[in-house]
Amino acid sequence: MAREITIPAAGKPFKNNATFCVGSGRLGLALQKEYIDHLKIVQERIHFKYIRGHGLFCDDVGIYRETEEDGKHVAYYNFTYLDRIIDSFLEHDIRPFLELGFMPEKLKSGEQTIFYWKGNTTPPVSYEKWAELVETTLAHLIDRYGAEEVITWPVEVWNEPNIAFWAGTMEEYFKLYEYSAKAVKRVDPRIKVGGPVICGIETEKWLRAFFEHCIENNLPLDFVSRHCYTVGKPVRKGQFIYHEIFSPTYMIEELKETRKIMADYPQIANLPLHITEFNSSYVPVCPVHDTTFQAAYIARILSEAGEYADSYSYWTFSDVFEEYDVPRSAFHGGFGLVALNSIKKPVFHTFEFFANAGKELLYRDENLIVTRDDKRYVIIGWNYHDTRKGEPGPDKEYVLSIPSIGQQAILIKKQVGGNYANPLQTWSNLGKPRTLNKEQRKILMAASEPLQTDVKLFDEKGFYKVKLTIQCNHLYMLEILPVKDFTDTYDGFEPDEFFGLE
Repeated sequence: MAREITIPAAGKPFKNNATFCVGSGRLGLALQKEYIDHLKIVQERIHFKYIRGHGLFCDDVGIYRETEEDGKHVAYYNFTYLDRIIDSFLEHDIRPFLELGFMPEKLKSGEQTIFYWKGNTTPPVSYEKWAELVETTLAHLIDRYGAEEVITWPVEVWNEPNIAFWAGTMEEYFKLYEYSAKAVKRVDPRIKVGGPVICGIETEKWLRAFFEHCIENNLPLDFVSRHCYTVGKPVRKGQFIYHEIFSPTYMIEELKETRKIMADYPQIANLPLHITEFNSSYVPVCPVHDTTFQAAYIARILSEAGEYADSYSYWTFSDVFEEYDVPRSAFHGGFGLVALNSIKKPVFHTFEFFANAGKELLYRDENLIVTRDDKRYVIIGWNYHDTRKGEPGPDKEYVLSIPSIGQQAILIKKQVGGNYANPLQTWSNLGKPRTLNKEQRKILMAASEPLQTDVKLFDEKGFYKVKLTIQCNHLYMLEILPVKDFTDTYDGFEPDEFFGLE
């Protein structure tokens, strides 16, 4: 049975931070053409403000080197590739959210690494040399791009030091943070620096210890950052990994928990909270990332996360990504909004729809938001259901009464789900080719776009009546715009002679 809802004429600001930041594969991948092709696609349609990725100080970017002079090892800094990467970002109107890591070969204290590309996770052999690396890199960026630009780029110290991304102890991470944060502020005290960049393991222990260390030692801390993933333990089957998938409200509860812990410290309570990675699965070979389920599931998170976090950076924008080796096929469960060969995944449109949402929130429930700007409504509806449980999820049906913004309007509906904007299904229909020829790519790119339809709306006693049925694992965006009808200006216009024109 449909829910009948009367939408109020006024609401509250919609805290929508969906486009503040997006994740990236390691920064060295930004030197690849397809990476930049994908960045262009997301910036044309979604317009993210910042981009964050690992590997700033890894050797493939080539910043830190040492030469021998008079029998001594002397640091040499090479910014050739970094300049090329940052230039590309700025050309596409996106700025770096800088992550300081991993350890350069010449500064490592051990051999522990992570990923196919072997990011070194050990503490520096010299914290002084590490601080000099941070300071020299930021000073170079200011010299090249100007202080007023660079001070808007947040700086985050390391990545997930509470698990295998950091081979040192908690105390050694705190030491790294201290050297790093002080180095950042020596370059320009206006640059924002933060951490501890943890994932959801021993959350309270790490956050409290980190906050207390910063307070007791009067360390710079301009924002708090952490990561959120919403799945259970991984189960490997061949080349794929599967999980139990928690409710999307699992992430909302993690945000509330983080804010509650922050509130216990007056110096921390009101700091920005940046979720610098989030997704359902935390592995880049999990098929859920490529599905229409993911599009609807992530919509539920985006609908409310801004109430608690100042940003939430989807991990990642592109399947040009190599943590688990070079991807094996066009679709492989990669993190990206965009699959290889520049094919938009269903979840791409989730972010595109939220990028177009209005600034005023009029209504929100578990499956729907209604937003408004001046003379424009945007409604986003979603219906996620784990069909692996053997049963299809029920439809969600609405009848909305929406205050009119004119005698006549047009309702433009975009649909993701089923046969629409579902290139994974089309890829399966094509036989699941590992690589694509030109014709297959053309077919998949067409299959990746939502279905768009439109209808006329007319004022009925101050309201528009809008019916919406959201099927299982579907996502919709409805945009309502006022229309000025010029029909009466057409002499001789006969609707019947237009063969069904309404």
